[in-house]
Amino acid sequence: MRAFRVAYDGRPFHGFQRQPDVSTVADALLDALRDLGVAFDGDVPPGYAAAGRTDAGVSALAQTVAFEAPAWLSPAAFNSELPASVRAWAAADAPEGFHATHDAVERGYTYYLYAPEAALAQSREAAAALSGEHDFHNLTPDETGTVRDLSISVEREDEFLVCEFRADGFARQLVRRLVTVLEAVATGAATLDRIDRVLASDPLDGPEGVAPAPAHPLVLTDVVYPSLSFEVDAEAAASAREIFDQRHREWTARAQVAASIRDGI
Repeated sequence: MRAFRVAYDGRPFHGFQRQPDVSTVADALLDALRDLGVAFDGDVPPGYAAAGRTDAGVSALAQTVAFEAPAWLSPAAFNSELPASVRAWAAADAPEGFHATHDAVERGYTYYLYAPEAALAQSREAAAALSGEHDFHNLTPDETGTVRDLSISVEREDEFLVCEFRADGFARQLVRRLVTVLEAVATGAATLDRIDRVLASDPLDGPEGVAPAPAHPLVLTDVVYPSLSFEVDAEAAASAREIFDQRHREWTARAQVAASIRDGI
């Protein structure tokens, strides 16, 4: 059994999990394994599992997939059949019976919230109020698994609030809806009383509900496995850094063009 760290730009994909008739990250991974001649047990390799199911548009630094892999399958070999937007960059030997979903003890997400006018102190107050164990049933479409013990921190980086979320697991859309609440408090659109209402047992319906923040600023940044020790593949990591550096330059130029048009109108 081998576990692979995988980074990807989530914007071109309809999420991680396989779905009919749309492109997903899992499809890219499994197609690459088929092209490499890795043995399959039905639709997936034996023991196949992933750390989490990121939504459409969400990116990852540390998505983790594990399965029974041949010894020659390094991250660099994996990358030879993957699209440029998906890069394996580290691997670890996993014990027999390892499950990439169930054996993760902590997951970390980072949201880059563009909020130049937001107050850091107020965002931190909101983060403190939302941290700890709560029933987040008003912040997810899930009907079960809504009680979570979260740790939330906020830092400012230039015009962004960098919001970090850690827990053993997350309900669907929970992080993005938490960001909506944090932004409302940080910008003065809501007070801390709003958090009391969100965490109350009564459901929030209609206009009272909390919509999820956009997906593309969210990144799965960490998944913790006490039993694994990942080794970075130097060739694969260099390839990943080069590709994402190219994208950074391209997107920075796009932002500059948009700003010049905005300022010229």
